[in-house]
Amino acid sequence: MNEPNAIPPVIPSVHRQLGDDPGEQQPIPHVFAAIEALLRQPRRLTYQLRQPGAGKLIGSMLFVTVLCCLVYGAVAGTFSGGTQLWAAPAKIADGLLVSAAICLPSLYIFTCLSGSQARLGEVGGLLAGLLMLMTILLVGFAPVVWIFSQSTASLAWMGALHLVFWFVATLFGVRFMLAGFAHSNARSRAGLHVWIIIFLLVALQMTTALRPIIGKSDTFFPTEKKFFLVHWGDHLSEK
Repeated sequence: MNEPNAIPPVIPSVHRQLGDDPGEQQPIPHVFAAIEALLRQPRRLTYQLRQPGAGKLIGSMLFVTVLCCLVYGAVAGTFSGGTQLWAAPAKIADGLLVSAAICLPSLYIFTCLSGSQARLGEVGGLLAGLLMLMTILLVGFAPVVWIFSQSTASLAWMGALHLVFWFVATLFGVRFMLAGFAHSNARSRAGLHVWIIIFLLVALQMTTALRPIIGKSDTFFPTEKKFFLVHWGDHLSEK
């Protein structure tokens, strides 16, 4: 018979460290393995970014990012056709990479302020993982984009659809990055959350700085400066 004041045993929680699973220690030899690891074994990818020679892995992730941007951009360009079939892919790829390059220094500074022990290479690798996951998801959304590109003439609707897909893809990319930083002994995520807002603002402004991406224009780049909210408002007021 149990004693009335008996205290139930406490089961200690075990925080599994990166590399505890032998599967996480398996090298990622090529691009397809990097994609598979990102989608199925993100801890394995995070672990490998901490190992010597991670530069090759980061290069593979950036290659996939550019390739996916080109595929998604080509599908987005079918809305207007013509020069947008090659201009949209080029602008989407360049805009995303430039946005990441602009935001990398602030990401590293916030990482250091949070107490994280992650090196610059690891921080860059996690950012590359964010970009790769984003663009892989965008390619997954590409068939839906193509259907609407062929069945509607509304520029505002297509722009809203692209934004929804972009926000969803960014959400999953950010989740991967934050999960990676969780293993770097950071004391706080406040700085990283601030950086996420900065990254979103920079990427959104880049879409306006490189406009048009899905519409038509007489010039390759815009002739006037605009804030992205003003640009959206102008298009909505035209309807």
